[in-house]
Amino acid sequence: MKVGFVGLGKLGLPVALAVESKGHKVYGFDIKKEIYEQIKKRKIDYKEKHANDLLKKTNIEIVDIKKLIKLSDIIFVPIQTPHDKKYEGINDIPKTRKDFDYTYLRKGMKMISDELKKIKKKKIVIIISTVLPGSIRKKILPVTNKYTQIGYNPFFIAMGTTIDDFLYPEIILFGSENKFVSQKAQSFYRTLTSSPFFETTIENAELIKVVYNTFISTKIAYINSIAEMCHRLPNTSIDEVSRALSLSTKRIISSSYMKGGMGDGGGCHPRDNIAMSYLAKRHNISFNIFEAIMLQRQKYNHWLADICLKESKGKPILVMGKSFKPETNITTGSPSIYLYNSLKKKRSKIFIWDPEVDKLSLEKFLVLNKLNNKKICYFIGTQHKAFLNSKFNKGSTILDPFRYIKNREGIKIIEIGEGEKIN
Repeated sequence: MKVGFVGLGKLGLPVALAVESKGHKVYGFDIKKEIYEQIKKRKIDYKEKHANDLLKKTNIEIVDIKKLIKLSDIIFVPIQTPHDKKYEGINDIPKTRKDFDYTYLRKGMKMISDELKKIKKKKIVIIISTVLPGSIRKKILPVTNKYTQIGYNPFFIAMGTTIDDFLYPEIILFGSENKFVSQKAQSFYRTLTSSPFFETTIENAELIKVVYNTFISTKIAYINSIAEMCHRLPNTSIDEVSRALSLSTKRIISSSYMKGGMGDGGGCHPRDNIAMSYLAKRHNISFNIFEAIMLQRQKYNHWLADICLKESKGKPILVMGKSFKPETNITTGSPSIYLYNSLKKKRSKIFIWDPEVDKLSLEKFLVLNKLNNKKICYFIGTQHKAFLNSKFNKGSTILDPFRYIKNREGIKIIEIGEGEKIN
């Protein structure tokens, strides 16, 4: 099948490569010319599992929008629906909330629809951007025409593992009012995966996508509250509590996101919770659970900052990690950066470093910031495997909310979520 992608960013390009890997011909278009340079060089500047390997052998054809629409059987639209950075989750949640910005998606859909009208040919156009419920009907459909056969197909992926998540999803979520569109989409997906195809209305699909993301945040917020409780209660351990809960598959469901650590992060979850809190407020929902989830994340962050200030005892504080999850260099919505920003408001001599993000080693970073011979309070903000082999300055303190850094000679390690042991 011939498949077009209008948008080759951090979502569009990995998915396009995944589709191509299954034998389909792929055409691509993007308004950012630097993306074409990455494809030409066959190397992206962000970490995405399998992407660079697939880029080495890709035959994705970069074309203008007119040619893409003419040649493609199905057109995927992964155009961003951004939020202002203040809604990203690296600072306290703002008092005012707002919907996503649909400007780029509206422009892209209008451009596609205008081209389809010129050739007077109906084509399936599948939107995969995250939107709030009701947005496609109110804000996207009005800029389209009868030649644009729309389906809504948001993915359940995480940046860094987009290709695997796309090819091996729990479900394929598809919203449409056109049975032909749904049937064609299902036939296409059967060439990629055997995962269940969940067909529903566009509005349900919009809601399911953001509910999925915010449910993950709920699990993380809940288990981090228990981690804080365990840290305060003698002879308790968050790892023991979460291990028991994880075995309770009848009611608790699964062990995913059930390990105390840092707050939720990434490009979707914090912003989706903030957007859903806006929606709940706009519709006067009796209890705004999405705001409560983000407030837990916020207060938990402040509590971690207080521990840093207390345990540092005047020593410089170095937050270890900037990325929002291990083994990636994507920093969007990072709880580590949020902690760093919170600490910067309270004290000077606060530093942050990440082996996946920064272009220098920890040793060089310490020398550059005149920390190489000083006792430091290290806070493990991202659970990078590299930190297991990091050389920490003697006489320093390590605060570890993941409880994976083991005994180091001459260094005090505080496992956050482990209560004080009593006999």
